[in-house]
Amino acid sequence: MRQKLIAGNWKMNGSLSANADLLSGVCAGLSQPHCEVAVCVPTPYLAQAQLALAESKLKLGAQDVSAHAAGAYTGEVSASMLLEFGVQYVIVGHSERRAYHSESDAVVAQKTLAALAAGLTPIVCVGETLEQREAGQTNDIVANQLNSVLAVISSDDVARIVVAYEPVWAIGTGKTATPSMAQEVHAFLRSQLAIKNAAAAQLVAILYGGSMKPDNAGELLGMADIDGGLIGGAALKAADFLAIIQAV
Repeated sequence: MRQKLIAGNWKMNGSLSANADLLSGVCAGLSQPHCEVAVCVPTPYLAQAQLALAESKLKLGAQDVSAHAAGAYTGEVSASMLLEFGVQYVIVGHSERRAYHSESDAVVAQKTLAALAAGLTPIVCVGETLEQREAGQTNDIVANQLNSVLAVISSDDVARIVVAYEPVWAIGTGKTATPSMAQEVHAFLRSQLAIKNAAAAQLVAILYGGSMKPDNAGELLGMADIDGGLIGGAALKAADFLAIIQAV
C-alpha cells in the first residue's frame, strides 16, 4: 500500500509570529495522522520550523534546492545545507520556478539528482497550462517533464521520489480539475513511472497540487492514483490544512 502524503507549500508567505501560530496549531491537531504530513517553508524559516517540529509528527520540507553541491552560486541553497536543518522533503520544478525563474526540464532533473544524492525526498512537480490542456497536449507535456527526471535517475531511485501533478491553470485560481480529470493524469504518470521501474511505480506517491481544499479533498483523495496533495493556500490555515489531512 502506498504511503499517503499531504505536503503544505507555504510559498513566499509567513513571519516569525505567524509561523509560530500556524505550526503550533497544526501540531496540536495532528494527533495520530493516517498519512505522512510535511510543511515546505521559506528558507529563512527553516531553523524556526526545525525547532517547532522537534517533538511532532510533522516533517519539514524546503521549497527549492540547488543543483550544485557548493561553490560560487550566490543566493542558492545546497542539499547539504537543507539537511542541517532536518529537512526531509524538497520541492523541485514547481510551476512558479519554471515560469518565473526559467527552470528547464534539464535543470529540474539535476536538482532531483542533487536531492537524491543527499538523501532528501524530492517532490517533482509536473503540469500543463490552460492553453496546453485546451490544445490536447496534457499527456505530452507532463510526460516530457517527468521523463526528463526519469532519464537521469537510476531505476532503483524511482521509488525514492514523490511526483506532484499541478495543473498550472488550477493553482491559486480557485479552479480545480475534476476528480476524474486528475485521476486520468495521475494514472498516466504512473504508467510513465512503470516504464522505468514497474514495481517502484506502484510505490510512488503521486500528489494532486491544484487548489485542493477541505471541501474537495475527500473526493480527490478517493481516486485510485491520487495519493495525497501538495497544498498551497489551504496550508496557511491550520484548520483547513488539518481538514485536508483528515480527509485522507
